[in-house]
Amino acid sequence: MLCDKCGKRTATTHIHANIGGTVRDMNLCAYCASVMGYGSVFGGLGGLVGSLLEEQRVQEQKKDEKRCPCCGASFAEVAASGKMGCAACYQVFAEQLAPTLHKMHGKTGHVGKNPTAPASQAAAAPPPDRLELLKQELAAAVADEAFERAAELRDQIKAMEGEKDHA
Repeated sequence: MLCDKCGKRTATTHIHANIGGTVRDMNLCAYCASVMGYGSVFGGLGGLVGSLLEEQRVQEQKKDEKRCPCCGASFAEVAASGKMGCAACYQVFAEQLAPTLHKMHGKTGHVGKNPTAPASQAAAAPPPDRLELLKQELAAAVADEAFERAAELRDQIKAMEGEKDHA
């Protein structure tokens, strides 16, 4: 027997309603029954007992969750929003964040403009090439839309590259 509401799926729920003396019988599929609010009292987690049990499970899970001491955010909240609650969250959730950060950036440590490296490492690294520094500064000037500064840097780079070609 097909569902009386959608006419597409097999009816699994029979509703016998007596409203104001008018008796009405409906045969509904599981989907239409749940949409209309006729869920099983004990089946699944959609019924009354199931929803109470689910609420209790969620409350217990919240107690067990690791939370940031500064802002109180849990890792689940951070993951759902995609934003850290505060700067301390990076250290509190470092273990959970490491695989994701590694996938996104290829590394989990900062290797930007001013990395914090031990003095022995910094001394061992060769000084950056002046031409390379100018190119980086040019890219930053273009990104900041400082076009006059970018033009000056471009001219300096061309002049340096011209000197290399003549040498």
